Amino acid sequence: MRASMISLVAAACVFAACSDANRDVGDVSAGPDPVMAESDVDNSGRNVRDRGDRTLTPTDQSNSAPDVELTQTIRKGITSDDTMSMQARNIKVITQQGVVTLRGVVVSSEEKAAIEAISQRAGARRIDNQLEIDRDDAPGATE
Repeated sequence: MRASMISLVAAACVFAACSDANRDVGDVSAGPDPVMAESDVDNSGRNVRDRGDRTLTPTDQSNSAPDVELTQTIRKGITSDDTMSMQARNIKVITQQGVVTLRGVVVSSEEKAAIEAISQRAGARRIDNQLEIDRDDAPGATE
């Protein structure tokens, strides 16, 4: 009797786990995700833009030694600057044939200019500064 009760409970647990694991992540019948409800993060527009071939992404980084070294120098310059925000430290630096593309979000125009200056001092042949300023985190922004 005890063995059959344990088997029944185990079967019920397996069934419950399988039915929950097979639930479609898009299924909203369980209600809104409380984590997502608290967050206003919506970068879907940027994600759609990045899917096309027209926008450089980190996978476009050249593997040539000079380009890798240039990217490393710029990255070190950004991360060693204590005045840079966490957003600035996480920007994308993509180098192809000495041309540096800067992509991501920073908190101010000063940060944007400082990162471009770091890239120039590192020896970039040309800089395509696509950095965007996060108006929500900019100094003086109101909620």
